[in-house]
Amino acid sequence: MKNNVSADDLQVFLAVLAEGGFRAAAKKLGVAPSKVSTTISRMEVQLGLPLLRRSTRSVHPTEQGETLAGRVGPLLSEIAFACADAARSTEEVRGLLRLNVPGAVMPDILPDLIIEFQSRHPKVEVDVVMDNNFVDIIGAGCDAGIRYGKSVDKDMISIPIGPRQQQFALAAAPSYLQEHGKPDHPSQLSPYNAIRYRLPDGTLLPWALRNAGSSYSAKPQNRLVLSVNSLNTGLSYARAGLGIIGTFRNWLDDDLRAGLLVPILPAWWAELEGPRLYFPSRLTSTPLRAFIEVCKSANRAL
Repeated sequence: MKNNVSADDLQVFLAVLAEGGFRAAAKKLGVAPSKVSTTISRMEVQLGLPLLRRSTRSVHPTEQGETLAGRVGPLLSEIAFACADAARSTEEVRGLLRLNVPGAVMPDILPDLIIEFQSRHPKVEVDVVMDNNFVDIIGAGCDAGIRYGKSVDKDMISIPIGPRQQQFALAAAPSYLQEHGKPDHPSQLSPYNAIRYRLPDGTLLPWALRNAGSSYSAKPQNRLVLSVNSLNTGLSYARAGLGIIGTFRNWLDDDLRAGLLVPILPAWWAELEGPRLYFPSRLTSTPLRAFIEVCKSANRAL
């Protein structure tokens, strides 16, 4: 028994279900009703099972037919979409791209990507919505979102965006360390003043430090607490000598190079999974597909 049913036959089968009958499907496809009936019969013989329950007034899928339709329908739609996309590949990309992103990617990860994207596709309007909560991007009217790896829903498609790994790092101004000294171990952080960030649910971003299999949760003196919506504004307070700041290492790089801040306990900086661009379906808008290509190009350059 052969079960290599052709894509054309599957399209006929789906048309019968969509139109609710052989005659309506034939009219939709522009073929004779007898050809539709012959096609369905041939499929049932090839598969060795009934796909449709027929009556004089209606056609309904069997359990096996419904399962088949549910699996092949999206696949055939994606094939058609891919072919149409290839045909449009030389067309100018235009429209709206709406992204929902956390504040953590705003200072240094997202700007380079947006600049490159708009240099390639100047007719696309980009609308960036900053939101540190994990949101339903469809409900929020966004094409895609950016979140950190473990928080991306399993039913979403996602790709890396920016560094694969980041670090939670500590730093302070030389003036602060001259006055208070430099700690040699996380256990010595308790008396130090801290510049910290508060997560959307109200909890403080933990100072979770790790070194060679050892971990330590530091609890310094909270001198200044900022919402994560404040982005990297905490750096200005750290430069002024207000205390030790705990934040993403990549936010600190320029200040560390310039000597405005000094690294604290770098051997204990914890590795974090980097951000990912996520979206609900491969059947994406043209601007989003173009943005995905920019992200993939940037990933290859890392």
